[in-house]
Amino acid sequence: MRGRHREQQKGKEMLRAMDSAVAGLRAHQNKLDVIGHNIANVNTFGFKSQMYSFQEAMYQTTNSSTGGTSSAGGTNAAQFGYGALMGTIATDMTASTPTYVGGLNASINGDGFFITYAKNDLGNTAATDIPTLMKSIDFDYTRVGQFKLDSNGYLVDGNGRFVYGFQKDTPNGTTDTFKTDALVALRAPASDTAYANSPSDAVVELIDIQINKLGEITATIKDPTANSKMDGKVISLGKLAIATFQNPEGMTKKGQYYYGATNGDNTGKCSATIPGGSTADLMSGYLEASNVDLAQQFSDMITTQRGFQANSKLITVSDEILNELVNMKR
Repeated sequence: MRGRHREQQKGKEMLRAMDSAVAGLRAHQNKLDVIGHNIANVNTFGFKSQMYSFQEAMYQTTNSSTGGTSSAGGTNAAQFGYGALMGTIATDMTASTPTYVGGLNASINGDGFFITYAKNDLGNTAATDIPTLMKSIDFDYTRVGQFKLDSNGYLVDGNGRFVYGFQKDTPNGTTDTFKTDALVALRAPASDTAYANSPSDAVVELIDIQINKLGEITATIKDPTANSKMDGKVISLGKLAIATFQNPEGMTKKGQYYYGATNGDNTGKCSATIPGGSTADLMSGYLEASNVDLAQQFSDMITTQRGFQANSKLITVSDEILNELVNMKR
């Protein structure tokens, strides 16, 4: 009976090694998943690469660390580890190289995000407390300034989400004062002196639409009506809003090239301002490239593959020794 007990105990110890190997396989597979995702998005505009780290799994302490006394020396702790676990998956929010593509596009020359939303109206939630608004509404924040005007005159991104910003009192206002206390979906105006008040309002036809480095979108009204006083006038659709967060790494990826922020997350303080000054300005006609470093990814892939192979080998060895233990009974 004692011999059988010893065999069972040895079997459990070998199973501990196998458990460690299985945990190691799972952890390395997760890292390979992260690396594969990074490599797949090496040419995705605005993509931010992710970094995977391991942490040790400690489950059992057989002897605790004890201090020495006058009658006995001190002893160190004896502990069994159970392999590796996922430590963190961190997003590298470092800005990448801008790529010139022309058109109605813009890249943020520093920190910050464009603000987009699936609706063109914030309804009754359009309060003046913009920081609260930014986390209470499900905005889609993005680094990809790929813009166009839709059939209703709204400024939208590549996926049709409405782009938000700030406007003047009137489209032809001579001052540079924008009402930065209210976010609005930017849209072509109803005339050279009035913005459209509702989504159903008709808007003027625009040509020569441009974005400058301070985020202002200007255009020229095209009105073929005889003796029209609006034809050829340059007006402002507004300025793009740039959202900044105290801890942008705390934002949640939402897929495509969007990020989200909610109350209770780890993004910290936030604000929405116009480009320029303490806020990053824009590079007109540019889009931000992916910040994936292919050389680093291939290096990580090789070392992760070696780790996966080593854990696989440990499972094979553990299985062979367990077979030896079973055969000892025969």
